[in-house]
Amino acid sequence: MAINVVVCVKQIPDPSAPARLDPASKRLVREGVDLVLDPGDEHAVEAALQVAEGAGGEVTVVSMGPARAVDAIRRALSMGGARGIHVQDPALQNSDALSTARVLAAAVKGQPFDLIVCGQESTDGSTGAVPGQLAELLGLPLLSFARKLSVEEGKASIHRQTDEGYDVVEAPLPAVVTVTGGINDPRYPSLRGIMQSKNKEVRQLTLEAIGLSGKAGEKALTQEVVDLQPAQARKAGRVIEDKGEGAREIVDFLAELKVI
Repeated sequence: MAINVVVCVKQIPDPSAPARLDPASKRLVREGVDLVLDPGDEHAVEAALQVAEGAGGEVTVVSMGPARAVDAIRRALSMGGARGIHVQDPALQNSDALSTARVLAAAVKGQPFDLIVCGQESTDGSTGAVPGQLAELLGLPLLSFARKLSVEEGKASIHRQTDEGYDVVEAPLPAVVTVTGGINDPRYPSLRGIMQSKNKEVRQLTLEAIGLSGKAGEKALTQEVVDLQPAQARKAGRVIEDKGEGAREIVDFLAELKVI
């Protein structure tokens, strides 16, 4: 049986470059900086492609963002995605996590899919809230922190990464899965894939088209950043010279920090 997969992606400022916060909007500056497909989402795209390719299905790439966010979708399409869906609307500027989840849920509802794959969290926002909210809005089970994913006999099975090792978790399809960076090594787009991606369909949708006018974006915020404070500068380290009592000094120092 063919398995069709939806993968959610996001365009973010290049995480390898210094990030800047706008003191007025209290958000990351996205103008005048390099924008890329979130590195965490590359693992999600690869996981989605492996599932679809193994079962003879296709991958649909979904994203929400301004006009230039289509570049992130094209990147995923050049890796092997079949088509894209791009939700773009001026009212979505400064959306919070819940609005993002509402938009993604509305965008995929009309699509034939057996599985939705997401990165664990975006590299810029790092809330990790959207996949869980997406699963709740769609009434689907959530399999999170997957370091291994397999789909067969109508169910998804993952190895959920934990501090002690991993748990094996299963759920019937359709389901939402979030993947960690350790699940795979994302493929590099081939020249042929890049050229083909330019001709693949990317459907453009607005809030009105998905039935969310006034129900997402700035008019429906549930979260707001009210203040910014610079991170505390790191203090100079303490050097302990071992003159026979080094071990004792280290123990005393850790005790002062309440580590032990």
